[in-house]
Amino acid sequence: MIFDRYIFRNLLIATIVISCTLAAVILLTQSLRFLELVIEAGASATTFWVLTVLALPRFFEVILPVALMGACLFIYNKMIMDSELVVMRAAGLSAMKLARPALTLAALVTMVLWFVTLWLGPYSLSNMHKMTQVVKAQYSTLLFREGVFNAVSDGLTVFITDRARNGDLYGLIIHDNREKGKVPVTVTAKKGMIVSDGDDQQVVVFDGMRQSLNKKSGTLDRLNFQRYTIDLPSETGTIRKRWKEPDERTIFELIAPDAGNKRDRENSREFAIEIHRRLISPFLAPAFVFIAMGSLLLGPVSRRGQTTRIGIAVVMTMAVQGIYLACFNMSKDSNAGLILMYILAFVPLVAGSLMLSGFTEKFRRKLLFGAVS
Repeated sequence: MIFDRYIFRNLLIATIVISCTLAAVILLTQSLRFLELVIEAGASATTFWVLTVLALPRFFEVILPVALMGACLFIYNKMIMDSELVVMRAAGLSAMKLARPALTLAALVTMVLWFVTLWLGPYSLSNMHKMTQVVKAQYSTLLFREGVFNAVSDGLTVFITDRARNGDLYGLIIHDNREKGKVPVTVTAKKGMIVSDGDDQQVVVFDGMRQSLNKKSGTLDRLNFQRYTIDLPSETGTIRKRWKEPDERTIFELIAPDAGNKRDRENSREFAIEIHRRLISPFLAPAFVFIAMGSLLLGPVSRRGQTTRIGIAVVMTMAVQGIYLACFNMSKDSNAGLILMYILAFVPLVAGSLMLSGFTEKFRRKLLFGAVS
């Protein structure tokens, strides 16, 4: 129908504009997270933008439903003020038919959100963390500064004389006293670099000498080497491979975790809750649309605008979103939170459908024949 295409086109354009605006704001705030990493580590501008873009997809889970709801309020309110909605009602269109373009777009947004939450969001987040770790391994400034004894961790101190732009280190002194009960080791080397071995980081030094005190003889043991490797601690202070958090795993990794991994087994509930969240969250898009449609399409209209109704719709949307996030946090400890998540997502769908359908004929008659100012 021509009315459907007209409303759908306007809603689509408005949703894209609002989404791009919100995405730009999120992009700006997220870029600040990597600004210090890029400036101090000497990474390229390309690396900075890739990291920033990789951090963005997971926010579309919130951006798209809010943008769609905002587009619905703006377009339908504009149509009321321009008397377009009055003309369409006079042509015999019911509230449900007027809401049909918005619901169609909501269905499309829901499918996009499933793709984002089930695969794109966690995939990009995982790659962002991996790239951040590679940058830290490739560029040494965050760990080592020239002319300073850098306390990397408890028992590990590193001194460098100079650092090249490509990350190579020159004039190294490394004192390693991390292992209790063992003799401290001091390593001197002409050159070194930080490398990434899987999820671990290491300092590889070349053309140097390893020194330690022999407690039995009281003499200094020396070992000249061409290449020597020293493991670096992770951010937690222990040397280990990085474990993927539930929000970094695609739906396939959540459904089939590593049975041989102890931590995967211990976090099976978190995986299950994350699966439920990713399946439920996209339904917030049509839920928000029903809230907007119920606020604007039921009851008498005014050409001066529907400020009060728009305010109510915004408050209800914010309340649903806020309570939903609280219920998600609750669900990690109680099944009641999980049940409330389903209720918050589906009750607006059921209630909105009933309000816009034939069960609300009295409301629609009031809408059609009520005072129009």
